[in-house]
Amino acid sequence: MHELLDAIAALVSLVSPEKVQAVAARIRRTDATKAATALPSVVGTPVARTVVEQLAAAWQNTKVGSDELASMLLTASHIYTKVSSEQSTELVWTGPTTPFVSARRTEQALLQVINSAEQSLFITSFVAYNVSTIVKALNAANHRGVAIAMLLELSQDHGGSITFDAIGTMRILVPAAKLYAWRDKPDPFSDGRVHAKVAVADGKTCFITSANLTGHAMEKNMEAGVLISGGRIAKLLDEHLRSLVDTKIVFPV
Repeated sequence: MHELLDAIAALVSLVSPEKVQAVAARIRRTDATKAATALPSVVGTPVARTVVEQLAAAWQNTKVGSDELASMLLTASHIYTKVSSEQSTELVWTGPTTPFVSARRTEQALLQVINSAEQSLFITSFVAYNVSTIVKALNAANHRGVAIAMLLELSQDHGGSITFDAIGTMRILVPAAKLYAWRDKPDPFSDGRVHAKVAVADGKTCFITSANLTGHAMEKNMEAGVLISGGRIAKLLDEHLRSLVDTKIVFPV
């Protein structure tokens, strides 16, 4: 049965819902022993035909009936389409590229999150400097009424681990932002640092990345991340960051 379920999942993720419906309709008129010859012609591409052939082979090893299999296909297709429409995930990459993989750039993804914010924006980073396009977008977000929160690593002069006062700099560059720091760390976090690099807008869109808020990270470094729109991850991330504030794990500065 697992082989059949895997084949169903492969098919609904490869072809359109309309093609799935056509395959399901053919299945209702086909016996499992004849599926290998009756089903592949319903789809048009060699890859899709291979997946249909795998479905037919797996079907013969079960006691699933034609109507049952057709219903399984339609149900799987509906769920896949619904989940896909509710959440999208994109690869984000800065640095050397290849002609074989398409990916968004780090700066583009971060600007998309900032520009999409309508009510709230929460950003975390280890350091922050030399990011004029990001600063401009943050101030524009403030002007349209977005509440901006930023969690950054403290400088060594203030009990942190970096030589550069990122918090002081952002206070000047984005004066409306509410700035937070992680201090008074209990065991086992006594030597911990704010190493998370995320941005979340309205609990609806988030960017999780290796990149700090620096010019090199936006343009030169090899950085990777994912941009997620919709679904549960952005909401959970937003709730977690705000819970860190509410429970006084991080403090305003």
